[in-house]
Amino acid sequence: MVYSLVYVSSGSSRFSAQELGDILAVSRRNNTASDVTGILLYRDGNLMQVLEGEKPVVRALYHRIEQDSRHHGVITVWEAEEPERQFPDWSMAFRDLAEVDETSVPGFSRFLSTPLTAAAFGPQPTLVQQLLLVFKDQYATGAGRRSG
Repeated sequence: MVYSLVYVSSGSSRFSAQELGDILAVSRRNNTASDVTGILLYRDGNLMQVLEGEKPVVRALYHRIEQDSRHHGVITVWEAEEPERQFPDWSMAFRDLAEVDETSVPGFSRFLSTPLTAAAFGPQPTLVQQLLLVFKDQYATGAGRRSG
């Protein structure tokens, strides 16, 4: 079993392309060392992240995220024990940053800019996959909350 936690937050300020690239690089390195996987979605100053791994490790990481001044309004959306990892290769998806050369960012995901639907996850998308699609849909239409 693997512990899975999903949270949403708003950035204290909008991240630049360079900041997002740095976050991805550091997160991939640290999460690999801690055997934490998942995905981080960023759009218009808002974040949704899935963290997967051993419960004490994920909880400690989440506590650091809650204390991180780059976030505010951190809300746990869902947490549970899962039979297997849903995101074995940690990645990050962000959108509306034209200056990002996605080919130069290992772990970059086009999740937020593709016409992905629940069917792409298989006949029965998991709750986590459904939450990611809600985030994507809300911010793709501009209906989501915006950071201040």
